[in-house]
Amino acid sequence: MSNIVFIGKDLPDGLEFAEALADSGRQVFAVAKSDSDTSNFDSEKIFSSTWNKSSAVSAHSLLIKAETKLEQIDEVAFYFDTNYFCSKFEIDRTEDISNAVDTMINAFLYSTTELLKRLDQIKGKTTVLFLIREYPSKFNLLSSKATGLLPASSIVSAAEEAFRSIAENFATNVADRNYLSVVLAKCAFTNELYKNEDAIADWTVSAFDSIKTMKNPQTVKQACVWNKVGAKLSTGFSLFR
Repeated sequence: MSNIVFIGKDLPDGLEFAEALADSGRQVFAVAKSDSDTSNFDSEKIFSSTWNKSSAVSAHSLLIKAETKLEQIDEVAFYFDTNYFCSKFEIDRTEDISNAVDTMINAFLYSTTELLKRLDQIKGKTTVLFLIREYPSKFNLLSSKATGLLPASSIVSAAEEAFRSIAENFATNVADRNYLSVVLAKCAFTNELYKNEDAIADWTVSAFDSIKTMKNPQTVKQACVWNKVGAKLSTGFSLFR
């Protein structure tokens, strides 16, 4: 049984995804919106804690809490659900920028940096997955045949690109760490699984399981491939967006 940390869609909003991870036999540690929420999910093998997304100290503390509860961390899933963030930052407003940056960029920067530091200390075999559920930006819609769609705000679109960059740069660390494996995955707005969070989570589980079957340590070329959610996990080298 694997122990997984799930970051990016706080409970209870991310409960459906977290439940699918737990249903695979995994113990799950996730982030909750509030302290009052944290006890609501224990019975489902889903443990949780709150944290300060603008603090590196809090990101470090979150990982220690996860290790304490799970005993060890085997897998980590970072989930950037652009459609979900669009509902939180629907329009570009100056007064929302600081909170948006903390929620969608700093949280991932701090948690990935602290995770890598922790992995270097314990050197335990760990698989890290970065998942983007994409949503069209204003620029994307100029060349799209889609009609009636409200585009993502500029801050959400910028944050999605920042997450993509964080993921790609994190994946290169596989070259120096034979105890680290990375999966990059994206679910396009046109993907047949896009509206089915259960199916996206099930594919995530299969991706983690596929990494376990690899006989040799993952190469940086393998780690840096962007995989399509729903497709077979790639073991080759093909960078695309």
